[in-house]
Amino acid sequence: MKNHEDFFQNVYDVVRLIPKGRVTSYGAIAKYLGTARSSRMVGWAMNAAHSSRQNDVPAHRVVNRNGELTGKHHFSTPFLMKELLEKEGIKVVKDKIKNFNKHFWDPMKELEL
Repeated sequence: MKNHEDFFQNVYDVVRLIPKGRVTSYGAIAKYLGTARSSRMVGWAMNAAHSSRQNDVPAHRVVNRNGELTGKHHFSTPFLMKELLEKEGIKVVKDKIKNFNKHFWDPMKELEL
C-alpha cells in the first residue's frame, strides 16, 4: 500500500508543475516517472486527487494521449474540467482540446530528471 501512495504522490508532484494554459497526458507522466506502462495508474491517481486532501493538484490539466477529457466525470460536475481549461485559455470542442500539440507539456522535455 505504501508503494501505491508513493506513486500517487510522485504523480501529484509532477501535475503541480504543469503551467497554466498547458496540459499533459497520463502516459507522459508515467513515462517521466520511469513507469511507461502505468498510465492507467496515473489516471487512478488523478481520480483519487478529487477525494483526498490533494486539492492543490490541477487534475484538469491531465488528459488522454489524444487530448480528450476522459477524466471529466470525476470532477464535481461533468463540465468543470472543460470550464477550468477554458479559464486558462485552452479551447475545448466536443470534450477534446483544440490544437492539443500546441498546449501539450511534456515533462520529459520540460523537467530535469
